[in-house]
Amino acid sequence: MNTHEPLGQPEVQGFAALAARLAENVNSVVLGKPQVVRLALTALFAQGHVLLEDVPGVGKTTLARAVAATVRGEWRRIQFTPDLLPSDVVGVTIFNQATRGFEFHPGPVFANIVIADEINRASPKTQSALLEVMEERTVTVDGVRHPVPQPFLVVATQNPVEMDGTYRLPEAQLDRFLVKLSVGYPDEAVEVEVLRGATVRSPEALTAVTDTATVGEMVRMARRVHIAEPLYAYAVRLAAATRTHPHVRVGVSPRGVIALTRAACAYALIDGRGWIMPEDLKALVEPVFAHRLLLTPEAQVRGVSAAEVLREAVASVPVPLPSGQPAPSRS
Repeated sequence: MNTHEPLGQPEVQGFAALAARLAENVNSVVLGKPQVVRLALTALFAQGHVLLEDVPGVGKTTLARAVAATVRGEWRRIQFTPDLLPSDVVGVTIFNQATRGFEFHPGPVFANIVIADEINRASPKTQSALLEVMEERTVTVDGVRHPVPQPFLVVATQNPVEMDGTYRLPEAQLDRFLVKLSVGYPDEAVEVEVLRGATVRSPEALTAVTDTATVGEMVRMARRVHIAEPLYAYAVRLAAATRTHPHVRVGVSPRGVIALTRAACAYALIDGRGWIMPEDLKALVEPVFAHRLLLTPEAQVRGVSAAEVLREAVASVPVPLPSGQPAPSRS
């Protein structure tokens, strides 16, 4: 149960106004994708990480760079390739001849926002170098722990696993991402607009709207969003529905339920509310749960998607009413 002091209306309104300015800034570069931008900001405020999966050339890296440029903080970009080593990501300890001692040289992961570009082109060993820092916000090298700057966000992009030269991310690492998003192709009007402004719409041209200290405060505010007791049970039942679905081999873990409620808190604040509603949880089920499901081989052969499974799971769980009594499920 959330024991933090409830948010006042001025705090909620201030959060929503600043979030709207951040979204407007990113939307000026990432055209025609307001919901994708909102979900990326939701992950930022919920202290989660974002995985962007799509074909090359639709703006995955542009979105990541735009989010980084909008926040006045340190950011680094890592281009993942098959020959990238774990030490190229987290850093390495080197012996200094002058001081006759070992010194730690931090890698590019030591930044507020880390853009892991084409993460699934690196070997599994290098991919796993991100596991500790994504979960604990620290890096352990030669037995010594080094904290990364706060706030900390990994925005990873990957090409579909069917493409040449890709390695499937292990389930343990997929589970570290709060949301998995797809930018998708733009519609015709937006694509024409992109062509007209291709030379001027660049993340480098963006002016930062806020700084990392303010983002850290917004992260703390998101933890104070009120969650009614019935909604905790509703979130658990949504996850339980995935575990018993006939097309699912491994359902959503308790970590996934925690991710859903954390994301819902930030999602509600962006909408100008200091409490969450069932609609917040339902809107976030697919981006938060889909990459955590393992479908049965039979379902994969039949072409069943995780999104279809989740729609059926959501429909099977009664929605709690304001009084706490569940509404009848739809047949």
